[in-house]
This record gives sequence, C-alpha cells and structure tokens, in this order.
Amino acid sequence: MAPSPYTVSDVMTHTAVAVGRDASYKEIVELMQQWKVSAVPVLEGEGRVIGVVSEADLLWKEEFRQDGPPLRGQAEDTSKADAVLAADLMSSPAVTVHPDATLAEAARIMARKRVKRLPVVNGLGMLEGVVSRGDLLKVFLRPDKEIGEEIRSVVLAELSLADRVEFTVLDGVVTVLGPLRNRSQVPLLAQAIRAVEGVVDVRMDLVPENP
Repeated sequence: MAPSPYTVSDVMTHTAVAVGRDASYKEIVELMQQWKVSAVPVLEGEGRVIGVVSEADLLWKEEFRQDGPPLRGQAEDTSKADAVLAADLMSSPAVTVHPDATLAEAARIMARKRVKRLPVVNGLGMLEGVVSRGDLLKVFLRPDKEIGEEIRSVVLAELSLADRVEFTVLDGVVTVLGPLRNRSQVPLLAQAIRAVEGVVDVRMDLVPENP
C-alpha cells in the first residue's frame, strides 16, 4: 500500500537557529528566548552538526547554583554546571534525522531519545533545518476533503474497493460504511486508512455483502 507522500522535509522549519561551538552560555539563552525554541544545533565548519544544546543542558548550572559545583564521581552531565561555551554544554553526538525520513520515523526517534526537536541533516551531516513535535502534528490540519481524496484514490483503489464501500471523514475521523464480501479485508483496510497522514481514527461500520 503506497504511503502518504509526507516526509520530514514537508513539515520541517528550513530556517534553523544554530550556534557555533564557541557560542557563550548567555548567547545561547538569548537565542532560545528570541526564537522561542527549546534547543539549538551546534555547528562546525560549513554547517556540520556536531551536537545540540537544549534547555536541559543549560539548567544544570541553575540546579547547582546553591550547592556549588558537582562533586567528583557524580553523573557526567553535571559537569555542564561549570560550562560556559556551547562545545562544553552540548549533548554529542547529536540525535538527527534525514529530510526524507517519514513522519512516523521522526516521531519514533523523538520518543525513543526523549527529545522535542531534531536537527535535519543531509548525507554529509550538514544542517538543512529543524523538525519539532509541533511540526509533526501539522498533518492533522489536513482538510477532511483532502484526506478523503487520498483514501478513495489510493487506499480503496489499490484494494479494488472503490465501488464497494463508502466512507465519511469528519475532523479526521474516518467512518467506513457498506457491504464487504471478504471479511478478511477489514483489518487490512483499517490499517491502510490509518496510515494516511491526518487520519485521527478509523471506525468500521461494515455489513456482509448479499450473495
């Protein structure tokens, strides 16, 4: 079943805020506040991503403000409490994604690595943009009509069901109606519709086809 043609490049922010490895702590905080982002990629050379500085990396300094510098033997990340430059603050290597990755792949990386934003890099590791959780949710803004057209022209057509079932799309919820001769197709049909970008839920209201 052909997937929806949505990849990271379709939803990412192409103009990404980034810093060099010598950017100061205060400069990074100011950029995050100005651009309202929770993390910035750290670049080297002509734009190769070597790490990411997030709000979590910056907050180590505040955590140890009253307790003093971390004691030897504590978690390695606590060394960031004394850091003042991006090179020492960043988490490296950076967790990245390629522009041709699917939205599902990007979502899995974010969930597995527990990050809110991913630098988007090409095959050479050069920064092309940034994709956030909010960007991945943009597909749920697809109009119901557009979702319906894809279901009819791709899903139902490939399953040879275009003239056998009807469906409605309301606020991204797809309800499939009508008779279906082969009941074994129900799980496949539901899975294929659910794979269409922008579908919130699938409800099957099918009846056996008259002999």
